[in-house]
Amino acid sequence: MDTNEWNPSTDRYISANYDATTVMDAKPFNKEALQVEVKLLVDRNIPVIAFIGRLEEQKGSDILAAAIPEFIDENVPSYSSLHLQGTGKKKLEQQLALLENMFPDKVRAHLKFNVPLAHGIMAACHSFCGSSRMEFQNLDHCENFLQPPMCATTGGLVDTVKEGITGLHMRPFNVDCDVVDEDDIQKVVKMTKRVLEVYQTAAFAKMIQNCMDQDLSWKGPAKK
Repeated sequence: MDTNEWNPSTDRYISANYDATTVMDAKPFNKEALQVEVKLLVDRNIPVIAFIGRLEEQKGSDILAAAIPEFIDENVPSYSSLHLQGTGKKKLEQQLALLENMFPDKVRAHLKFNVPLAHGIMAACHSFCGSSRMEFQNLDHCENFLQPPMCATTGGLVDTVKEGITGLHMRPFNVDCDVVDEDDIQKVVKMTKRVLEVYQTAAFAKMIQNCMDQDLSWKGPAKK
């Protein structure tokens, strides 16, 4: 990961730069800036969950799309928003667009490549959903932006996201890309509930600090 580009203390695309000591103060400003930009209710107390990635079955966006109506209905009636950004297969883009139509006050589907918007989403969100079925997914930029990711237990995520320390694991997903497994849908639903439970707690603040304490540059791997 390019820690110069994905560095919230110097990022030129975000409204309020921050580090581990100022993240709790800056997040609300970045959240409000994003809410204004995408025309959602402006409320700094609303937690934000994000997905940014290529829209292919390996990335699991279809699993996330199937889970969202369930956790919005039963667990997030009025106090969370979701930002889904990516391009790829048309049927998967259509799934995300449908979600925005279903929940216009809570969901935004950003179906375009937009670097400033991606940085703005990362700076505003409180957790990032890494829903890959089997493909390595690099979530270092999430931890560098100081939001603990929730992720499927697969590939490099097994090593880069430490359960309860720098993020939360949903366990492995079914690797059959032709099937959206109900068990996997429920893993996303349950983990979203867990993220919202720890949001604004001491445990969440500790995970943010742990993310900040990591060296996510290439210096360590280069030495090996």
